[in-house]
Amino acid sequence: MAAAGDFEGRSVVITGAGGGLGTALVSLFAERGARVVGCDQSMEALKSAGIASRHVFDLLDKASIETAAQTILDKDGVPDVLINNAGWTRAETLAGLTPEAIERELDLNLAGVMSFADPLVKAMSRRGSGSVVFISSVNALAHFGNPAYAAAKAGINAYAKSIAVELGRSGVRANVVAPGSIRTAAWDHRLARDPKIMDRLKGLYPLGRIVNASEVAEAVAFLASERASGITGVVLPVDAGVTAGYLPFIDDILGG
Repeated sequence: MAAAGDFEGRSVVITGAGGGLGTALVSLFAERGARVVGCDQSMEALKSAGIASRHVFDLLDKASIETAAQTILDKDGVPDVLINNAGWTRAETLAGLTPEAIERELDLNLAGVMSFADPLVKAMSRRGSGSVVFISSVNALAHFGNPAYAAAKAGINAYAKSIAVELGRSGVRANVVAPGSIRTAAWDHRLARDPKIMDRLKGLYPLGRIVNASEVAEAVAFLASERASGITGVVLPVDAGVTAGYLPFIDDILGG
């Protein structure tokens, strides 16, 4: 895994920097020497002392995306590392989908992410170096709900591979980390609805628990670092084993 000093003097752009995983990413990269350029929807979300430069934009607002990307290039220069972490979902099943929900989730989790990343990735390519890591989801690998979000994240996986293949000769690597459930504030609305949901959730995971944000951040840092210099175009689940197989089948059918 990445270690202290891996990012000394390097510029790292992190979107969704004020969220649960974003906060862990900011802390880890700052501790390891990076100059962190944090992005989120408000300055209030970017309070972390680990952030050296702050930019506010909305992934649903094309104009603010374009402005933010150009401002980052003008003010902070071409990043050495770009971590596309920002994302959101609420349409948890097909029953919850509406045309408006589909459009919103695809725009935010796919179109907005691509629109922001594209100018930065192309600038990396022109310079001749760069590492890009996208935060996707196990929902893009198998169906665990959130159908519009899952479709968007599957698109992110494909986009990362296109960068890896087309820009590899320009010195740009692109990889994906696909977390399973992470115990962050994003689970609060489910816990409020059903306080026992975590106990049931643990039964689905081979490790008997869900992952925490620092575990996901470690995987991101590894793929972003020179330690992973030969790795590009991969989708790495960090999911306590949930995509490896269906544990309840072993427990309830084979072991029953």
